[in-house]
Amino acid sequence: MKTNNNTRKMVMTALFMALVCTATMVIRIPTPGTNGYIHPGDALVILSGIFLGPVQGLLAAGIGSALADFLGGYLLYVPATFLIKGLTAFCCGLVFQRLSATAGKRTAGVVIGGLTDMVFVACGYWLYETCYYGMAAALASVPSNLIQGIGGLVLAVILYPVLAVCRRQMEQEEKRLE
Repeated sequence: MKTNNNTRKMVMTALFMALVCTATMVIRIPTPGTNGYIHPGDALVILSGIFLGPVQGLLAAGIGSALADFLGGYLLYVPATFLIKGLTAFCCGLVFQRLSATAGKRTAGVVIGGLTDMVFVACGYWLYETCYYGMAAALASVPSNLIQGIGGLVLAVILYPVLAVCRRQMEQEEKRLE
């Protein structure tokens, strides 16, 4: 049975979108002094770019994260979150594609993706919050955004090998069914 590649891409994008949204909403650690929270969703933002590629990763991470903000009542952040998380996944996907030609550099690609996440999230939300809350309040959220980025990086490095095995098994099963 031959699978349609477009259908597979669509399903995987929707799956990662749901995973990003769920990981963002289920475990929330409020950050004192800010209106935000720390969550494991950033790991899946990074991994969506890595496993889906830049474009599908952008869609999955951007929509999944924005949906979490929408459902969580953070309506002011929905547009910024879509752009910041989507662009993060896009860049993670590009970096990983360039580095993954050699197996030894795959972990480096995940780590660089995590560092990209830290920079995009801290700088992106700082810029956005400066417009709404002023410089002092925006600067207050930078440390929690960096902590969230570190957590996302560590979790992405841990989850990458597990998801890579799942992906290989899925691809082998697809070949077997053809």
